Amino acid sequence: MARKSYSKSKNCKTYYVIEDYYRNGKRTTRILETIGKEKDIMEWSAKDNLSVDAWIDRYVNNYNREHSVPNPTNEVIITKYADKIIPKYQARTFNIGYLFLKKIYYDLKIDKIIKEVTKKHKFTFDLNEVLSNLVFARIIFPASKLKTYQLTKNFIENPKYDIQNLYKGLTYFKINLDFIQKEIYNNTKNIIDRNTRITYFDCTNYYFSIKEEDKLRKYGKSKDHKPNPIVGMGLFMDGNGIPIAMNIYPGNESETKKLIPLQEKIVQDFNLDCKDTIICTDAAMCTDEIKQFNIKDGRSFVITQSIKKLKQKYKEEVFDDDGWRILGKIDKVYNLNDILSDENLTEQHTETIFYKIIKTETANVVQDLIVTFQIKYRNYLRNVRNGQIQRAMNMINQNKSGEKIKLGTNQNDYRRFIKESVSTIKPIKNDKGTNSLNEVNNKDANYYTYSIDENAIRDEEKYDGYYGLTTNLVGDVSDILNIVKQRWEIEESFRIMKDDFDSGTVYLSREDRIIGHFLTCFLSLLIYRILENKLQYKYTNTQIIEKLKEMEVFEQKGFGYEPGYVRDDLTDDLHEIFGFRTDFEITSYENYKKIFDSIKRR
Repeated sequence: MARKSYSKSKNCKTYYVIEDYYRNGKRTTRILETIGKEKDIMEWSAKDNLSVDAWIDRYVNNYNREHSVPNPTNEVIITKYADKIIPKYQARTFNIGYLFLKKIYYDLKIDKIIKEVTKKHKFTFDLNEVLSNLVFARIIFPASKLKTYQLTKNFIENPKYDIQNLYKGLTYFKINLDFIQKEIYNNTKNIIDRNTRITYFDCTNYYFSIKEEDKLRKYGKSKDHKPNPIVGMGLFMDGNGIPIAMNIYPGNESETKKLIPLQEKIVQDFNLDCKDTIICTDAAMCTDEIKQFNIKDGRSFVITQSIKKLKQKYKEEVFDDDGWRILGKIDKVYNLNDILSDENLTEQHTETIFYKIIKTETANVVQDLIVTFQIKYRNYLRNVRNGQIQRAMNMINQNKSGEKIKLGTNQNDYRRFIKESVSTIKPIKNDKGTNSLNEVNNKDANYYTYSIDENAIRDEEKYDGYYGLTTNLVGDVSDILNIVKQRWEIEESFRIMKDDFDSGTVYLSREDRIIGHFLTCFLSLLIYRILENKLQYKYTNTQIIEKLKEMEVFEQKGFGYEPGYVRDDLTDDLHEIFGFRTDFEITSYENYKKIFDSIKRR
């Protein structure tokens, strides 16, 4: 039976309806309902001509009478009042989507790894809680560190550290970067299949809005050609699309110098079998040094090759129309010109992948150059270029005053098709965009005229539809091409980190904390990729991340938590895979405690 109780603070006294119950064999109490503050109850009791105690006794008696109807043990009746205001500054909804990420985190035994770090440095705050919250929030609530600290209070388990502990934690993550990555990799083998016979490597840049360089953030060659100091990240991924390791390096250092040292490090630290392994990477890594390193001990490489950068004698072989084959039909040879000059054959072979193998060599490596050609790919590139040419023409037509246009060289910049001419004669364009006869000659000034660079267009067009790769692998060309096809997953990993996890939002200045930040982003990617794998890749990135963010519960004071999200196939799969449920109409505090305990149980 319920009874009355109260709590006192410095400024007020608040009354409650409570009941006794047993928890783990011990008698305790829980609040069933908040009656109100004493000053409010005095007003209500005066209207009924009752004393405060008498009014509260009547309230409790009515509560017991309303709740005295026998109910099944699994039925909960919750009474709400239309004239009762909710308490101030009291959270009522909490995110529980992170619990599925937390299960993977503990399955990887990251808490034990961080425990070793804590012992080594002998600090007192909970570094494991700092790291886990940074990782979960990066997936669900990506934000700055200060905002992350605030947002993690939306988790059903509130953080118990302060913001300064969070910043200090980033330093310890950097100091123990190699140890943490090595131990986590070893632990991944216990919960997921790792295919390290094939590994993928790629690099990306992160930009910082600062004017002066420091030791880590440097001006350097970037993929987007932005005029900002940058930091580079190299990422290794296995053949199943699961990240292996990452490194961070100053932005002015060449990414081609990062592959071999990182390969050597993970082979040694992670105890990888380096024999009969295949490294697959992009054209930026197509150097003789990298190839020479990856032919030792039975290793192999599959590296994208730019056709434009080939020696002239190899280009001539690529553009020779004779000697092309179709995958799976090695006994028949085709002439590309015969197919492209016949409309019926062109339509018939629009999606056909033709290929030829050309023997090439560098200073130290003999290799095969596998070149493919596809009409559909050619048409796609030409459609893209036509749109870029139109944008270039629009820019030229809008430049009526002869002002200088900033030209571009990037392969995705439409301004690469604009040709510049300099003159002392100022062109005056009419409404039709053509020069009028009223030109002004000023020998002391330079005026610029622009046109479409037809030579640049023709030079680029001849490469349309061709794709090249170099390899020392001997085997079915289809199998080799399939290895290259999987390289999109490492590019997608960078996109997930940058777009979905907003990993470029750093707002840190110290080198150690910046590197610590990127370690948390890497761990977020690793845990997310494992989650995708467990879900058998049935759902998109957006579906998974949005659902984890959406999974909130509403607290029913004194009883437990009520789901505030839509149950669907994805939530059913999550509950089935991870062995606990949060989608009952109401889940008691006791059952949530069991969920928390089960997550940490090995």
